[in-house]
Amino acid sequence: MREIEQILKKYRELKMAKIEAILATVVHVEGSSYRRAGARMLVDELGNITGAISGGCLEGDALRKALLAMHQRKNKLVTYDTSDEDDAVIGAQLGCNGIIQVLFEPIDFENAYNACEMLQKAVDSDKKQAIVIGFNLDRTAEQPGTILLIEEETITHGMHISAEQLKILKHEAKLVLQGNDSQFVEFEGASESSQFFIQNYQPPVKLILVGAGNDAQILALQAELLGWKVSVTDGRPSHANSTRFSGSCQLIVSKPEKTLENLKIDNRSCFVLMSHNYNYDLAVLKLLLQEQELPYIGILGPKKKYDRMLKDLAEEDIQLSEALLKKIHAPVGLEIGAETPAEIGLSILAEIQSVLAGKEARPLKEKDAPIHEKRGKQFKRMAV
Repeated sequence: MREIEQILKKYRELKMAKIEAILATVVHVEGSSYRRAGARMLVDELGNITGAISGGCLEGDALRKALLAMHQRKNKLVTYDTSDEDDAVIGAQLGCNGIIQVLFEPIDFENAYNACEMLQKAVDSDKKQAIVIGFNLDRTAEQPGTILLIEEETITHGMHISAEQLKILKHEAKLVLQGNDSQFVEFEGASESSQFFIQNYQPPVKLILVGAGNDAQILALQAELLGWKVSVTDGRPSHANSTRFSGSCQLIVSKPEKTLENLKIDNRSCFVLMSHNYNYDLAVLKLLLQEQELPYIGILGPKKKYDRMLKDLAEEDIQLSEALLKKIHAPVGLEIGAETPAEIGLSILAEIQSVLAGKEARPLKEKDAPIHEKRGKQFKRMAV
């Protein structure tokens, strides 16, 4: 389960028990920090925390600030400067050297558009969303909070904003949805300014395992730890069943040519062919070659298996374009010396992550630039 889903699960429990809560969100980072903008944690009135906004250094003070904002029933912006190693509140010697803005939003359970309900709508849509959070670096000013969800032309309002601001935010959200980065926007008025964080919310990765062997069991568990949605398809009911896989897995028993009939494919769907049956894998591969949205197709087994597949496809006059060939990863996984099923699973998941993120899988120590790229971290200023 992903962190955001853990937060929402806890939110529903608190709402049912009528225990007050507050959502803390990192809305801007200048410099470096352990978590980037968009990190969240939910705090209840008993002092329990779900999620995290840092590696643990901010949570103690953030808990106190959250309880104060909860008592005041008012959104509150707090600035943490981790570059100050003498700051005993934060904890010295972090080495992060960043200025972190955290917005605290008390949750009104009666408000159908409170921050957690807005997040729930984004998760339920299972589509790319732009989550718009308004704040003000002048901490004495009003802090709007989570105000908009934008999905292409569909807009969900958490609170009213001016038509001019909405027009600009819609345009910026469209740019965010077209790319992979979140964005920061600042509106400069005649007497005051306000800031907005437009988060690029991505639905969870969908991992489809073709084959329900023992190695697939381990890979499914590992993927679930990442919060990915896992589907397992196999022609054998003795293998693809709930006694071998967790209840959160979608289990499909079918012939290979009917594999896609019960799956919803999109650009976050990644397949790993691991049935250990050559003909089964080849039949599914033929189906996948027709799905243009797929970002990743992995094939377990030696390279000679893949070469044989290409030969068999060619004999059926099935030609693979360069774009398709780039999507196929065979043998599947990164070269990390993996031997056991768990190690092989790690190499597969790491490769999928690198492909989806558009990153080279190489040691961070070889990277001269900061770990997290700075694109989109500065405010894009707009006059209103």
